[in-house]
Amino acid sequence: MSSAASADVAYGMGLTPARRRAIFAFLMLSMFMATLDNQIVSTALPTIVAEFGAMDRFSWIGSAYLLATSAVMPIYGKLGDLFGRKYVIMAAVSLFTLGSLASGLAGSMNQLIAARVFQGLGGGGIMVSIFAINSDLFEPRERAKYQSFSSLVLMASGSIGPTIGGILSTTLGWRSIFLVNVPIAAIALTGLYLMLPLTRPGRRPKIDWAGALLLALAIAATVLWADSAQIFRSMLSPPALVLPAVAILAVCLWIRIERRAPEPIMPLGLFRDPVFPLLLIVSLTSGGIAIGMVNFHALFLQMTTGLSPAHAGLFFIAVTGGIAAGSLTAGRIIARTGRYKPLLVTGLCLSVATLFLLSRMGPDTPLAAIAGVLLVQGLAIGLGQQAPIIGVQFSAPRRDVGAATGAVTLMRMGGAALAISVYGAILSSLLDPARVAQDNAAAYAEAFTGVYLGAMVIAMIGLVAALLLRPALIPAAQPARAPVER
Repeated sequence: MSSAASADVAYGMGLTPARRRAIFAFLMLSMFMATLDNQIVSTALPTIVAEFGAMDRFSWIGSAYLLATSAVMPIYGKLGDLFGRKYVIMAAVSLFTLGSLASGLAGSMNQLIAARVFQGLGGGGIMVSIFAINSDLFEPRERAKYQSFSSLVLMASGSIGPTIGGILSTTLGWRSIFLVNVPIAAIALTGLYLMLPLTRPGRRPKIDWAGALLLALAIAATVLWADSAQIFRSMLSPPALVLPAVAILAVCLWIRIERRAPEPIMPLGLFRDPVFPLLLIVSLTSGGIAIGMVNFHALFLQMTTGLSPAHAGLFFIAVTGGIAAGSLTAGRIIARTGRYKPLLVTGLCLSVATLFLLSRMGPDTPLAAIAGVLLVQGLAIGLGQQAPIIGVQFSAPRRDVGAATGAVTLMRMGGAALAISVYGAILSSLLDPARVAQDNAAAYAEAFTGVYLGAMVIAMIGLVAALLLRPALIPAAQPARAPVER
């Protein structure tokens, strides 16, 4: 696996810069819809529970979406490699829209959870397909600049999502937070249909159904195990331990099948280049830090400083602002220099430092100091956010870019799910109920020391993997060739 292998297919798809930017805008609209949906649902959960009851199942409104999204990510990447990316992303947006419509019309908690699974089957494809299409639209250095804008979309959805969810739930009812996706999706689908050309790979499509099902089973079992503290009360209970056993067995069978499959869902040849597994580790740890810590930052602020949820939410302006600044800066530096490893190492070093500082903070820490550290933490996340995707897309053969993109995106989501469970277990084990009753803020501060130190260890694992990466120089331009259009 080498960069030379990717030079035989044109970047840009033979399109004018204006048309490529228009396609990118519709891709960002699709991303905004998919990421906004998961944010606005959180504020509507109390209203949904009030209507349907079933308090014991409300967490599955989010977990079902995450489970379905994670399970299909690698599959979508491979489908794009086999059939071309236009109709694959359009199918993903359509599935997401139908799932949104079903969610808005759900008549019970079980129906809503099932609809969220359907929605997740589309959401996972949207995220993977967007990054894969970007690899067709832009040559690697230019891609870094454009993919930095995706961080702005993620920041915007994370910042305004809860607010939009609250407004829609209050004024139009909770069903509107799902139904609002229908007109947005119609605009995105129309734009993608008209603007995105259909490019077909030169090889005959042959889907590895057995490999796809086994990989989905392994992913689903792993994600369920990460959530088993809620399902089985403990990740180490006998029923919970069945899940990692199933995952390991599925992976073993999957490897055996992939070695023989003519078009494996995730080519094992990708692992021959050490860059690929190292970037998967980096993506796993970055998901645990960037996504997994979000709710714990909010809980830390409320329980140790006494801030209200609304005021604690204002501190996320520092985090999201830092992510945007870091991502935009990284995109421009990579576009200019062609190097991503220094930014990745710098970001992870800053993450280790800021997480250690957060572990030292408590009720007496000035709020300005907390905000400053969270700002730098966001900057650290932004500096390294693009590197795993850009790295695997550059090093993988062009025929396998979709599969490689799906793998690295999956690892980020999987890292978030696993980290959330780890952080929750640490917090629960360190909280002393008697101490909480006596001095709530101090007790939570001591417990969060362990949480942040755990996150720091995760960041250090990512840092070691980043340091082991060989230096890579992305060339300034790639040879051009007109695409095959149908």
